[in-house]
Amino acid sequence: MRRNNRRPFDEEKETNKIVIISFAVLVMAVLAFIITFVVYRNYLNKQTEIAKYHTITDLGKTNQEETSSASSSIGKSVNEMEEENVITNEISNETGTEKIAINTSNMEKQNVNEQTTPITPNTESQTEDKKEEKQPDPTFTKPVEGQITTEFAKDTLIYSNTLQEWVTHNGIDMKADKTTVVKASAEGTIKSIKNDPRYGITVVIEHVNGYQTVYSNLLTAEFVKEGETVKQGQTIGTVGNTATFEIADDSHLHFEIIKDGESIDPSLYIK
Repeated sequence: MRRNNRRPFDEEKETNKIVIISFAVLVMAVLAFIITFVVYRNYLNKQTEIAKYHTITDLGKTNQEETSSASSSIGKSVNEMEEENVITNEISNETGTEKIAINTSNMEKQNVNEQTTPITPNTESQTEDKKEEKQPDPTFTKPVEGQITTEFAKDTLIYSNTLQEWVTHNGIDMKADKTTVVKASAEGTIKSIKNDPRYGITVVIEHVNGYQTVYSNLLTAEFVKEGETVKQGQTIGTVGNTATFEIADDSHLHFEIIKDGESIDPSLYIK
């Protein structure tokens, strides 16, 4: 009876031993694999570093050999050229023929000097050009000889006989008989010739520095055309009575001066 009770216990004990031994063997196998992997990896890294070192060393040697061979070949070519020039000079002296020997060293020095010489801009000529570009303001003369009957009134009001009300006046009216010749007050270019609904036949001349002159209430403007350059004192039209806003006034020339789009008092500028 006692032998039968011990057998299950012994079998269980043996089974546990087998499990423990199997686990120990498995752990040792895993450790062996890890150690082998680490050692092999280190070996590969060392082999890679050695290969890189040999490659860099070989490249350095190759570059040095190429540089030395190139320098020696250049030196030989220069020496050979100098010897050929000497031989050419000797032969030309003996035969009496004319030959030209080229001094390559002087040419190289000259080229280097030309490349390294800085180019200084001529500031004086640039300053002179700027001064020449700036033109003085034009001087204005009377387009007709006559009394000023209506003054400039941009910021004040004057009474209009035609409109029967107080209005502004962006120019001056200069009394003159019909068909009186109207002259350009200053040199410029004919900008426009138009029939203005308020001031009648009108000629606009464009001058330098943003100036314009306006000649209105003309009888005709057939003496000039748009885009034409006119001189100071050149005939541009004749006095008429075509200005509907000033038709009740005596015969006159309506004259304006404009600077950069703003009307200014012509009586302060005309001479």
